Amino acid sequence: MGELEDRLERLAEHRAAQIPAFSMPPTDELAVRRGVMRRHRLVVAIAACVAFALVIGGLLIFAHDSHGPTVETPAGTLPSTTDGGCTGKAYVNNSAHGTLSVLDTTTGAVTATIPVGQPEVGGQNGPFISPDGKQLYVTHNLDGTATVISTATDSVVATIPLGKEPFSITFSPDSSRAYVTHGDEGTLTVISTATGQVAATLRVGESRRVPQPNPIPSTMTPDGKHLYINNTDGTLSVITTGTGAASATIHVGTGPGDIAFTPDGKDAYVANQTDGTVSVITTATVAVSATIPVGHGPLGIAFTPDGKYAYVTNNTDGTVSVITTATHAVSAPIAVGTQPVGVTITSDGKYAYVANNIDDTVSIITTATGAVSTPIPVGSRPRGIAVCPEPIANQPR
Repeated sequence: MGELEDRLERLAEHRAAQIPAFSMPPTDELAVRRGVMRRHRLVVAIAACVAFALVIGGLLIFAHDSHGPTVETPAGTLPSTTDGGCTGKAYVNNSAHGTLSVLDTTTGAVTATIPVGQPEVGGQNGPFISPDGKQLYVTHNLDGTATVISTATDSVVATIPLGKEPFSITFSPDSSRAYVTHGDEGTLTVISTATGQVAATLRVGESRRVPQPNPIPSTMTPDGKHLYINNTDGTLSVITTGTGAASATIHVGTGPGDIAFTPDGKDAYVANQTDGTVSVITTATVAVSATIPVGHGPLGIAFTPDGKYAYVTNNTDGTVSVITTATHAVSAPIAVGTQPVGVTITSDGKYAYVANNIDDTVSIITTATGAVSTPIPVGSRPRGIAVCPEPIANQPR
């Protein structure tokens, strides 16, 4: 029996040694492990919730940001810009300096000077601000390019080759397209503002050399359906933007300059420099409905936001005439600087900014009283001027 008991004991010890490491632990150890597992599952669940919240939040942020990615252009990149970068600023085209002056519309101080090209007396046109206020363009008819400036940073972001003698630029209401007129070719170039690529080139008139300072202005109707282009021969071409076809030719006065639409789009006003008049076109009939005498050498036109008044620069007189649009009555002329060219109205309608070409200054008119500020010195030969955003502002191109 003793030998048999010894064998049974050795067999029990052998079987005990074969039990694997993951065999059932004691009861107290199981309780500990269950607690750890519950805590682990809780931590995992919390982490999953946090990750989900971050993903959803990120999606909402990207959905809210409508600027899109940076895009490449033939001349460089057009980076995304920030909404509101243009608020509270005015830009002045110093045509003989190759620069733009940036004015703070609250203080009237010049806050920056932006180099945009070589000095070109009469050859640098603009500034042209997109309706969304994100981009500003300046054309150079001597080298056939346009400079693109980000209003968020006030820096040049691209140079776009456009062809011979680009002058005026006007934008579609959604800012997606820019329409460029060419003085010596009688053509219209359409470019994508997102990419800087040329989308189309259209023939709109006979080739002709345009005398300065009236380089083929053009303006889009507020609804974006038609483009009015000054042919400088006393006529305007009306282009249907959907098809690119010329739908009408309108005879106006001699030496037509700037074109501006009332905010409701019912009328277009054209400054006739040689005649000293403004032609009023009823857009529904595409015909001249009135001719209003103003000062000598009218060039720029801009409407107040309510459409009640049109401000006209009289280049020869050094004055501004104010037209009451309901009656076509003209105010007593307001004296500004020497040879005023561009005019624009602030979005609240309180001020009119005027570029004085010979004085190298900007005058600010308080629209409620007609009072004129002390002239603000800017660069050499200021022509165009724009206050941002600029849905109602127009100036000679």
